[in-house]
Amino acid sequence: MSSTASEGFGRKKKRLGDMLVEAGVISNEQLLMALEYQKQQPKKIRLGVALVAKNFTTEEAIIDVLKQQLNIESVSLAGVKIPQEITRLVTDATLLKKYVMIPYAWDDKNSSGIKVAMEDPMDIMAIDDLSIVTGMDIVPVLATNTEIMRTIDKYYGGQETKAMADRFTQERGEKEEEAKAQEEARADVENSPIVILVKTIIEQAVRMRASDIHIEPMETIIRVRYRIDGVLQEINNYQVALLSAIIARIKIIGGMDISEKRKPQDGRITQIVDRMEYDIRVSILPTVFGEKVVMRLTSKQTLSRDKKNLGFSDVEMRKFERILANPNGIILVTGPTGSGKSTTLYTALSELNTSDVNIITVEDPVEANIDGINQVQVNVKADMTFAAALRSILRQDPDIIMIGEIRDEETASIAVTASITGHLVVSTLHTNSAASSIGRLADMGIASYLLADSIVGVIAQRLVRRLCTCKQEYEPTPEQWQIIGERTPDTKIYKPCGCPQCNETGYKGRIGVYEILPVTNKVKRLISRGAAAEELEEQALTEGMSTLRMSAARLVREGITSIDELLRIAYANEDDM
Repeated sequence: MSSTASEGFGRKKKRLGDMLVEAGVISNEQLLMALEYQKQQPKKIRLGVALVAKNFTTEEAIIDVLKQQLNIESVSLAGVKIPQEITRLVTDATLLKKYVMIPYAWDDKNSSGIKVAMEDPMDIMAIDDLSIVTGMDIVPVLATNTEIMRTIDKYYGGQETKAMADRFTQERGEKEEEAKAQEEARADVENSPIVILVKTIIEQAVRMRASDIHIEPMETIIRVRYRIDGVLQEINNYQVALLSAIIARIKIIGGMDISEKRKPQDGRITQIVDRMEYDIRVSILPTVFGEKVVMRLTSKQTLSRDKKNLGFSDVEMRKFERILANPNGIILVTGPTGSGKSTTLYTALSELNTSDVNIITVEDPVEANIDGINQVQVNVKADMTFAAALRSILRQDPDIIMIGEIRDEETASIAVTASITGHLVVSTLHTNSAASSIGRLADMGIASYLLADSIVGVIAQRLVRRLCTCKQEYEPTPEQWQIIGERTPDTKIYKPCGCPQCNETGYKGRIGVYEILPVTNKVKRLISRGAAAEELEEQALTEGMSTLRMSAARLVREGITSIDELLRIAYANEDDM
């Protein structure tokens, strides 16, 4: 152990709970409740984890107190690039995960020392064990649990999954793939390599902010890709011999038929990662080289977020709130798959979810369970279609009804009837713009005068990637300025660059781009006489609506996103310039 560590702590460990109470971060009652919660957990967890899980404090607040009390430095690992020479000092991430720590830099003051980010820098056993493994003096530095685990996954995740894959291949020996997969399915496999491999793939995806996992059989390998901020990135690949076992494991935990390999199957998995529950929708599709898996990751916390975090401008927020304030009518959210419609819908429902209203949803599938809302799952095999569920829901005395998607005339007709008879209905459609949604419902056979009477607002949306802080300012071409729009002396335009924090992509996170069409009296009259989408849009523009392209251009001018993202979601042709 380094002299820095021994002098800093003198091997005397002051209790974290006492320090937090002394600092006024938590109360004695909260400390006792967290300690009780800690005892109740099937797996041992640290006190800091328990306090954060109970929402008594945050990781950052704990770090601040420890810094002051222990006189120790802290580090944010988000933008740190760890040298390969340091990552090679530890070949197995098990030790790092056990103690929640990771070596990240050389010690400037000691040639035989390394700085180690630790959740608990007072853990003498962890320091001693790592010192033995690395042969180096350890200089403990504070960091949050979340950042440490994310960084371990980033630098050791590939090695870990490869090791599990290799271990499985070794155990498998010369046996036939199919026989081994069946044996794997029947056995108690909670600690087997293939179970850990599948679990690790999901955990890595969560920590890398992925929305989807693609496991794709190729001719000679299995390719694993994550969709991060809307873009697929290849993360790893494995021997094709592992495919049967991986698919079998996913089918078991997803509640699917492991013997059926010729038909597409859908399933659902629930997994807890870093104290947060994730709902995973699984789709399996037979391809020429084997079954392909796509897993969509969602969590209650990310779906039902605060409306302030959706990306609305001040004007758009006021329009959104006015639309939600309607006691009855239809509110439509439109856009392609992956445009954030579900997040907007769940946010709207969370906003409307009070004890004096009865909210019922009919979804296919239910994406996240929300307390206080009655959610119904579509089941075609049991004749529980959107239309059939809606007919029953109307007899359940609802105030607000959420329909996952309006797909046919029957569902559209019931939705319109419900809205006219005093219910607020929120739903989604797959259309390119807000104005074209009216025409889509008319094409389903709904009379124009009924649409005018029932629809109160339409929100079209897309998601664009946020530029990372490593962005670079540049001067756009004259043609690009025409697309970006108004220019002031203070306007600065940026392009993506790439750094360790954004995984060299130049982007980190996403933000919504919106086109909000409130149905005013003038718009109602146009809908009633069957006006075309262009005419509706023209009227909405005169009333202050921003199109998707205009909203995206505003984000470009504000330095939030790039012109490439603007063009990706709203291509500008010559007539628009």
